[in-house]
Amino acid sequence: MSLTVDQVTEVLRTVIDPNTGRDLVSTRSARNVRVEGGDVSLEVELGYPGKSQLEPIREQVAAALRQLPGVSNVNVAVSMKIVAHAVQRGVKLLPGVKNVIAVASGKGGVGKSTTAVNLALALSAEGARVGMLDADIYGPSLPMMLGIDGRPESTDGKTMEPLEGHGLQANSIGFLIEQDNPMVWRGPMVTSALEQLLRQTNWHDLDYLIVDMPPGTGDIQLTLSQKVPVTGAVIVTTPQDIALLDAKKGLKMFEKVGIPILGIVENMAVYCCPNCGHVEHIFGEGGGEKMCADYGVDLLGSLPLNRSIREQADTGHPTVVSDPGSPIAELYRAMARKVAVKVADRARDMTSKFPSIVVQNT
Repeated sequence: MSLTVDQVTEVLRTVIDPNTGRDLVSTRSARNVRVEGGDVSLEVELGYPGKSQLEPIREQVAAALRQLPGVSNVNVAVSMKIVAHAVQRGVKLLPGVKNVIAVASGKGGVGKSTTAVNLALALSAEGARVGMLDADIYGPSLPMMLGIDGRPESTDGKTMEPLEGHGLQANSIGFLIEQDNPMVWRGPMVTSALEQLLRQTNWHDLDYLIVDMPPGTGDIQLTLSQKVPVTGAVIVTTPQDIALLDAKKGLKMFEKVGIPILGIVENMAVYCCPNCGHVEHIFGEGGGEKMCADYGVDLLGSLPLNRSIREQADTGHPTVVSDPGSPIAELYRAMARKVAVKVADRARDMTSKFPSIVVQNT
């Protein structure tokens, strides 16, 4: 009895993508299955950046198919394709940007900016084209964290070219002012500056634009959630009850304006003494998990309270690029893949497929 495509497809239904938790057939990842005698070939297309996952998934698929009687040779090509996904109703996508991810916290001092930068670098390390927008007009930190100096240039007098650091495109009010110059602006000026930074930056073919939000639920947050095409939001908190209280407010704000929550990152979850190995939950324990259970969202991961994370961000070389082989960098990469998988699960944006209707006098 000769081997058939249907037999191969049934085997592929048993192959589970470790990042999505679903099989390759139901997610339509397996494509162009061909059978010629005992030779089987197919393509696997991932909807998320996973450069580190390509070879393990290829080996997983090949191993499963080799168990099928009659198979003599297996050729599996694994690739990635990131597309634009749906945003709030009535808001158009940004030119040059497929997906916008807001990283927010209700409270300052929880490590949101450090988390946002490392998530962006992790997405980039996994093969995505990534940009970062520093939406904190009053306290911009992106220039220091990415180690970028200089000012954005304009080639047309209308838009700014993003600066680059560690492979990320970036823009921040911090590039346009002196480092110690305070922004003594009222709300309308701040929101106007944010919109200009976002829309007048000439972003170049980004798969993801990570927006580092300021803490709170004020004018900037409302402007971003109502006028900017946000694919989803990541909430950063510590296990501390006070931080969780404010994080819940941020989560509810995004829900009210129709922006999906991609998940929660619990920062400073545990401290491990480098000398004796003693483990201490300085800011409490299990707060992030309880919040996820209460609101039906996923815990993307828990990060330790570690001096190296702070030191590396302060010197402009965040953990993912300064120590890519470390367990902490792998935590960031795992969280980034989870975020990207959540985005990939969103409905695709189809507005570009719709025809434009133009009414004119003839």
